[in-house]
Amino acid sequence: MEKWYVAAKKADFNEWAEEFHISPVVARVLRNRDLTEKDQVRRFLYGKLEDCYSPWLLKDMDRAVEHILAAIDEGIRIRVIGDYDVDGVCASYILTKGLGILGAKVDTAIPHRIHDGYGLNDNLIEIARQDGIGMIVTCDNGIAAAPQIALANSYGIRVIVTDHHEVPFVTEQDGVRREQLPPALAVIDPKQEQCRYSFPGICGGTVAYKLIAALAEKTGDGNLREAMEELLEFVALSTVCDVMELKNENRILVKEGLRRLKNTRNQGLKALIEVNGIEPERLSAYHLGFVIGPCLNATGRLDTAKRALELLQSATKTEAMSAARELKELNDSRKNLTLQGVEQAESFLLEHHMEQDKVLVIFLPEVHESLAGIIAGRIREKYCHPVFILTRGEEGVKGSGRSVEGYHMYEAMTQVKQYFTKFGGHAMAAGLSMKEGDIGDFRRDLNANCRLGPEDFIPKVHIDVPMPLEYADGKIADELELLEPFGVGNPKPLFAQKNLRFLSGYKMGANKTCARYRVQTESGAQKQLVFFGNLERFAAFLEEKYGPGSEAALYEGRGDFSLSVVYQLGKNTYRGKTEIQYVMQYYS
Repeated sequence: MEKWYVAAKKADFNEWAEEFHISPVVARVLRNRDLTEKDQVRRFLYGKLEDCYSPWLLKDMDRAVEHILAAIDEGIRIRVIGDYDVDGVCASYILTKGLGILGAKVDTAIPHRIHDGYGLNDNLIEIARQDGIGMIVTCDNGIAAAPQIALANSYGIRVIVTDHHEVPFVTEQDGVRREQLPPALAVIDPKQEQCRYSFPGICGGTVAYKLIAALAEKTGDGNLREAMEELLEFVALSTVCDVMELKNENRILVKEGLRRLKNTRNQGLKALIEVNGIEPERLSAYHLGFVIGPCLNATGRLDTAKRALELLQSATKTEAMSAARELKELNDSRKNLTLQGVEQAESFLLEHHMEQDKVLVIFLPEVHESLAGIIAGRIREKYCHPVFILTRGEEGVKGSGRSVEGYHMYEAMTQVKQYFTKFGGHAMAAGLSMKEGDIGDFRRDLNANCRLGPEDFIPKVHIDVPMPLEYADGKIADELELLEPFGVGNPKPLFAQKNLRFLSGYKMGANKTCARYRVQTESGAQKQLVFFGNLERFAAFLEEKYGPGSEAALYEGRGDFSLSVVYQLGKNTYRGKTEIQYVMQYYS
């Protein structure tokens, strides 16, 4: 079971409530998002694009703009090289469209996951040379591609790097870290030590957008300034799908991007929204991360991400709808393959007796390598351990890792980098290539170096405010909408109530996989509580706590079971009627 924590951060909640016209409850939620100053609260609630940071704060931005404009003036062919995930595809779209508006002779290359792997490689550089490319602008990659950029330099190809991943480093004998930057004309990456950018937690799409914003400011090009409105939609999509924290500048960019997405003129995005049955006015960060994003990702996983880019560049509705339907079918296929992969991963854990492992290294040779990251995420969620899923590729083993709070995955990998032929990533996720024969040693050393303790593997539930259901009214539900969009770094608020009596219930949905319960608070108020979680697990809990027959009694209306509950508060609209909804998330 999870361990519950009640946030106890201090502030003058009544003062905040009065100044920002919110309830003290919502003021407490804001404080739990690590806001301490009134200006931060104002920016969180009402931040506008003008509150975002200047692109010129990014190290080397001035150099990048100078070299790109010079290349355009000289008529040099420019190639944007991105990545095969949503962030990489969106960043590629942003750069290619922006440079094209300025008159650049620009095209795009996106690595093939199987044949090329992540980021720049020698083959991509060789192809660029053969095609007469004079400048390469990377996006969502390049920070760890020093040898490839040196090769490009030897061919006279100019290189500009735009990335957001961790900068490779070596640790000197005195323990000091020294960055290893690639030999490009300009390296734009907010993770650099000397970068003055105020918020380094931006995605590759945002870095690309900042470069185009700087070019628009430098040139004063009206068409480019107008295009920045559409490009914001792709920044929002990139930020959510690359699981960036929705705080600070990211929150504003996603909020503004979502507002524009609801009326998007991009034929590809409109088609994806339509084929997935999403009502544009109800579009949320959830839809970006769990519906639209996976469709774009599916092409890079099971085919080639160029198809996703082509969708976004569609000129007509007919063309876009055909491509969108194809992407949705690919994603449906990916879902089935993922379920199979998760089952294989769980079997591997049992067969290899990994109960004592702090870091789970799971080798699934037959699983498609493109699914490794998704499977790692599912296993991480279930077992609350850092996870690496390794698969057999064309040239050795490839893998993806997903981490837990308190375990910096990239730094942990740096300690055992002798086992990798290639690796990169950040605190919570990473990718790698290695020899199959080194898997055992990699698992051993990774675990030997891990300093996580037993308490780190217990899922943590952070409760914002203990609050009886009868106090969670429509006014607070309305105010909570001010905190959207929700996601990593800004989760949907959690409330809790003890001694909630479960009186009756019934299962809902086509497959009876969710339920609605009639509950009674300590003051005697009765409410409806919805649960979308694991009903079998909940039934087993009731049977263990209150004895055999408890589940049947509850669904027959004979329940009298006292539980403590963690819930979310929101509003649900069905057939034109809107009502307050209490959604159970955890119970004990």
